[in-house]
Amino acid sequence: MDIAIIAGSNRQDSVSSRIARRVEQEIQEKGHRTFRFDLHGKPLPFYSPDDWQSSHPGLAEFKQAVAQSDAIVLATPEYHGSFSGVLKNALDHLSQDHFRGKAVLAISAAGGPIGVSSLQQLQAIVRGLHGINSPEWISVGGGEATAWDGDAGGSSGPGAAIRQRIVRATDTFLELAAKVRPQVTA
Repeated sequence: MDIAIIAGSNRQDSVSSRIARRVEQEIQEKGHRTFRFDLHGKPLPFYSPDDWQSSHPGLAEFKQAVAQSDAIVLATPEYHGSFSGVLKNALDHLSQDHFRGKAVLAISAAGGPIGVSSLQQLQAIVRGLHGINSPEWISVGGGEATAWDGDAGGSSGPGAAIRQRIVRATDTFLELAAKVRPQVTA
């Protein structure tokens, strides 16, 4: 399968982006192709309904990658009880045609204990775009987020707990994606 991964932070090397990279590694290790679009490194123009056919090269690449994907991963920091503005802007550039019938995994990193508010809001948007929310999500918060170095290795401590969540949520997401993916017949 082809999986689009949207890292929705405008902070370099954010925790949510590091989690997205680790999820990407898990997906690739299971034999799937990924396209990661990092909104910090490739910012998109502000969405405007008056300019929906923007000639911005990064926007065309972004839309094409999501349209051609079989499933989508959305990663965000949680700011003030919501997901990031750069991710909202990116999602506004997309339509139901980009999400319809595709499995979507949501990831959040929060400064507080958990990033549930941003995850619930993302799931509502995914439903509005006719995507299919994965029943598992990844939420990392508080000291756990700041203590994690991005590797998630080891058999104890915050890295091990985060790695277990990443593996479980990614496996569930890939199982769902395989089930809902349109079957191509020759």
